Amino acid sequence: MAAVRPAAVAGAFYPGNARALADEVDELLGGAEALAPRVGFPKALIVPHAGYVYSGAVAASAYDAVRPARGVVRRVVLLGPVHRVAVRGLAVTSGEAFATPLGSIPIDREALASLKDLPQVVTSDAAHALEHSLEVQLPFLQKTLGTFSLVPFAVGVASIDQVAEVVERLWGGPETLIVVSTDLSHYHAYDEARRIDGNTISRIAACATDLDHDEACGATPLNGLLKIAKDRNLSLKLIAACNSGDTAGGRDRVVGYSSFGLYEGAEPSLDEAGRALIALARNAIESDLLETEEIKFDMPWLRQCGATFVTLTKDGQLRGCIGSLEAARPLATDVAENALGAAFRDPRFPRLAAEEWPRCRIEVSLLSAPKRIEFADEADLLAQLEPGVDGVILEADGCRATFLPQVWESLPDKRAFLGELVKKAGLPADTRLGRCRVSRYRVEKFHER
Repeated sequence: MAAVRPAAVAGAFYPGNARALADEVDELLGGAEALAPRVGFPKALIVPHAGYVYSGAVAASAYDAVRPARGVVRRVVLLGPVHRVAVRGLAVTSGEAFATPLGSIPIDREALASLKDLPQVVTSDAAHALEHSLEVQLPFLQKTLGTFSLVPFAVGVASIDQVAEVVERLWGGPETLIVVSTDLSHYHAYDEARRIDGNTISRIAACATDLDHDEACGATPLNGLLKIAKDRNLSLKLIAACNSGDTAGGRDRVVGYSSFGLYEGAEPSLDEAGRALIALARNAIESDLLETEEIKFDMPWLRQCGATFVTLTKDGQLRGCIGSLEAARPLATDVAENALGAAFRDPRFPRLAAEEWPRCRIEVSLLSAPKRIEFADEADLLAQLEPGVDGVILEADGCRATFLPQVWESLPDKRAFLGELVKKAGLPADTRLGRCRVSRYRVEKFHER
């Protein structure tokens, strides 16, 4: 194989043009469920590998769950079944990178070197050359994680223990994400496929390790991962499921798809997260204002990238509000910096004084990833907005502004809401909304009692 394994199924399973591919993945990501803010992310994913028109939405729903891992996950261990070239064992590549239209992903050669004593790990560039089960995952990973290295395995004939041994050795910590690629049943009539796949999904959720290839084409790597899940007492969460008859195919011969997230321990609840974020914001302000000791908050989920707004009120009136629209730094850093900004750097207010502090309360808003709204005209845009629910970002001519969902309380009329947002962005009042880029996001609000 050449140093870079070129994309083999671009233009077939997914768009071959970089812009079209980026647009399609962006459209698939951020579905209705993903608009809810979240804390924590899975250690492992189970995802389908058909063409995006068939299984892209199911796969995207799983990749939405790891978007907070951007900047934390630096390595992806990816396992999928071979479809074109038979191989014994788990085949690795001799190449240095895998390419998609979105760019190249380096192979973690050091990780592969750590497996050289395992006889089930073999090198087969032929097994990788045309294999789609791994390749179709890469654009989703590139868009959600950004920069990472890849440890890819095209899995042929191997035992459960052989797969589990490889995955265990590469398990690592929060910097490593495990991904197993598999579809479910193939070419049954719609109702029969739903029955078969429903049973398979239940068995996956129960960490069964005797799945066969009629139930899941990636049963070999899947059984190995489920063995580890059982041994490590991971929690499994079904994220999405459907079949090709629900998406882009007929219903006489369908293929089934599902996606799961596997978690080390339970996902932190939003209530627990809210209490921690409020405490973190308060401590950041007090350590500066009152020179109190800075507390270290070491919850693992605080290392995820996050976007927040911190709002201060004094006697119920606004005293400062600073925030981030997009996740670009660890959540703990974002909250602490925005708390300091709200207290000391909001240009609308003087620096907070110590004597004011006892009369102040903190609100932290945790934002979901923004999702662009596609609309035909102003009426269409207005119809799509949900007052009291949507935070809105408006952009045009290099200007940008946002209103949190809380602003709907004082501007409940949609036209008035957008009109004030246009003014906040510094745009002329007669700016046509049709030439603006408009995105929405959701928030979870945490109030200090």
